[in-house]
Amino acid sequence: MLGLAVALLLGVSGATPLRAQSAGTAAPPPLPGAPATESPAARVCVDAAGTAVAGSTLIADARTGALVAGHAERVDRPLIPASTFKIISALVALETGVIAEAQTVIPWDSVTRDRPEINRDLDLQTAFRLSAVPHFQSLVRRIGPARMQHALDTIGYGNRNIGGGIDQFWLTGALRISPREQVALLTRLLHDDLPVSRRSMAIVRAMMLHEATAAYTIRAKTGLATPPGSETVGWWVGWVEHGAAVHVFATVLETAAPTASFNAQRLAVSRCALQALSILPVGP
Repeated sequence: MLGLAVALLLGVSGATPLRAQSAGTAAPPPLPGAPATESPAARVCVDAAGTAVAGSTLIADARTGALVAGHAERVDRPLIPASTFKIISALVALETGVIAEAQTVIPWDSVTRDRPEINRDLDLQTAFRLSAVPHFQSLVRRIGPARMQHALDTIGYGNRNIGGGIDQFWLTGALRISPREQVALLTRLLHDDLPVSRRSMAIVRAMMLHEATAAYTIRAKTGLATPPGSETVGWWVGWVEHGAAVHVFATVLETAAPTASFNAQRLAVSRCALQALSILPVGP
C-alpha cells in the first residue's frame, strides 16, 4: 500500500511494482471500456447550458460500476484537467512528504493577485477549498518533475504527460484526462484503491467535502482552464453519498465564448443530471 510513497520519497529508480487493488472493498471500479447508457434526461441537462456550450456528464454507481451519461459520445474525450488535478497533486504532496497534513501551511509567495482571499498563507485544506492555484503550483514545484511523472505513471492518470512546465502542465500544458478516466480514478479514491497510503486518501477525501445534508453528502472539485489555442474547459467531478449508495460523477463543459454564467453551469448541469436520476433530491 505504501509502495508509491516509498518510491517517491527515495526516488523513482528501482521502484517495485505496486499493488493492483486494495482489499478494502469488493466493489469494482468502472471498467475503462464499459459502455455508458445514454440518459435522455441527463442529455437535456447538458444541452440546457446553451448552444454555445458542448459537454457531457458521466455518472457511475460505485457499487456496480454501471455507467449512465448525458452525451455518452463525448465521455472519452480527453481534456485539460485544470484544478480537478488538485486531487492528485494533494495526494502526491502528502505521499512525498512535501506537505505533512491538511493543516500544514503553504506560504504565500507575496504576489498580489485579483483574488484577495488567496493573497495570504493558506493551509492545504483551505488552499484546496479555495482552489488557490499559486499555492498548489508551489507544492508541485517542490514535488518536482521526476517524482510527479513517476506518480502519474504509477497511478495511471490520463495521458500522463507533464509537458508544458512543472507548474503549468495541468493548466495550460499537455496533461489530458477524459470524463470516463475521471470517474474511474475517483472510484478508486473512494474505495481506497489507489497505490498510495490510506492516510493520504482519507485526507484528500475529507478535503473534497462540498456539501453535507441529512439526506446526502457531496465530495467534489471544480476545474476551469483555457489552454492556448483551445476552448475554455470547465469541470465538476466528485461523488454523492446518499444512504448506502454512492454515485461518482464527472461533468465537463467546453465553450469558445464563456459567459458570466459558465462557472455556475458546471454545477448546475451536474445537479440537474443527478436529480434527473433520483440521486439528489429535487428542490432547495
